[in-house]
Amino acid sequence: MAKGDKIHKEHLDAVQLFGKQISKRAGFRCEWCEGSDGLRLWEYRPEQEPSADNLALLCESCRALSASKSADTHALRSLRNALWSEVPAVAEGAAVVLARCREPWAREAIEVSLIDEALKAGLLRP
Repeated sequence: MAKGDKIHKEHLDAVQLFGKQISKRAGFRCEWCEGSDGLRLWEYRPEQEPSADNLALLCESCRALSASKSADTHALRSLRNALWSEVPAVAEGAAVVLARCREPWAREAIEVSLIDEALKAGLLRP
């Protein structure tokens, strides 16, 4: 096994160690939309060491939203409540996705959220 492959496998193993903890925290529901289809752990900042603050339990649809550069604004509306989470992966991750749509309602939701002010300023830049 190549060194890079070994590091990747070790990282994935470290993520999986949080599976039960994150699932219980989430009530076995998607932490963005509260759905239940295809739940899996999602890394907010995969370049960082896995931690409970850096992981969220997301459904298949929300994981697709996280990877998409554009999304249906109706689908994005289900993420607004996630902005009030105390978990950075949940609130900040949802804010990053919402900021891509540039809709006034999404910008307003981000403005009033409790996410980190520096991140908020970066996301709301014109």
